[in-house]
Formats: sequence, C-alpha cells, structure tokens
Amino acid sequence: MEDTIKLAAQRTPDLIEAGCDEVGRGCLAGPVVAAAVILPKDYELPYLNDSKKLTAKRRDQLAEIIKRDALSWAIAEVDHQKIDEINILNASFLAMHKAVDQLKVRPELLLIDGNRFSPYMGIMHECVIKGDGKFMSIAAASILAKTYRDALMITLAEEYPFYAWEKNAGYPTKAHRAGILEHGPSPLHRRSFKLLADKK
Repeated sequence: MEDTIKLAAQRTPDLIEAGCDEVGRGCLAGPVVAAAVILPKDYELPYLNDSKKLTAKRRDQLAEIIKRDALSWAIAEVDHQKIDEINILNASFLAMHKAVDQLKVRPELLLIDGNRFSPYMGIMHECVIKGDGKFMSIAAASILAKTYRDALMITLAEEYPFYAWEKNAGYPTKAHRAGILEHGPSPLHRRSFKLLADKK
C-alpha cells in the first residue's frame, strides 16, 4: 500500500542541492546505476518516496514528472567489468560521480543516500542513511535510477533469457541462480560476486 508522505524539500535553505542514489549493488549481473537530481526549491510531488516503497506503475509515472520538473537530472551506469575491477562499493561511487558530471546545473551540496561516499571534486556532500525516505531529491534519484535499470534488465533478458532478469532485475533469486546452475553465467554476470549459493 502506497502512502502519501511528506519528505523534506531541502537540507539547507539556500544551497543548490543534488540528491544522489544508486541501484543494483546487490545484483549478480548487469551494471550499477546511479542518478542525480536537482529539484526546484519548495517542490511538491505527491507519492514521491523511496522507490522500493512504490509500485512499478507509480515509479514510472513519477519518473516522467521528475524528468519534466527537475532543474537538472542525470543517470549513469558502471558496467559489470568495472565492478569486478574496482569492487561494487567503488563502482557505486563512480556511478554517482558520473551522474553528477552530467548535471547541467552545478550543485553546491550533494545529498548521498547511505553512509559512505567518495568526495566529488569541489562539492560538499552529506551522507544520509535511508535518505531516499527523507529528502525529495534523493527519492527522485532513487526512482530515476531504478526505473532506468529495471527497463535495461528487461531488455537484456531478451538476449539472455535463462535468468528471469525481466522479473528479478539481476538480483539473486532462486530462478536466477537456477539459470546460472543450468546454463552457466552470462557475459554480463559479475565474476567477483558469489553467483551460486552454498549447498546445504
């Protein structure tokens, strides 16, 4: 059940703030995707919330409104090969940096979902645990990142149909791991991850 909740529009009264979030850290395949969003001050958008608390239909509706209303927004991805090379945490930071790079308005403060971040050149940042349920800009970033990545994994599932990515988006479900066990990993699987669960 979706709730209309009131998230904070701003962390500070006068700085240009960009909310940043990523999706796909726990997946076994595909990229990690991040988004950065700068919303107008005193912005209001009913149902805006942590993307995980919304239905897919609601996320898609909100994503279109966010793209229309935002002062600037950007989405970036870091692929599975880079994840294997630099690890998923650093890949998540890199994806957020790449998203900020693309913003057409330069933010003065980055609001980061989570408790860790690698500083971005010359811009202050603040980490906010469960920030996608507290600040509108982070919630908006979570929605853009998730809708983009879910759509990408549905498309990739047509090319690699054995892993049910159209349903699990690359997360380690039983169906996903059954596909790996039967067909082996795809070229898009993260080799640095534990692809199969331990046998009991």
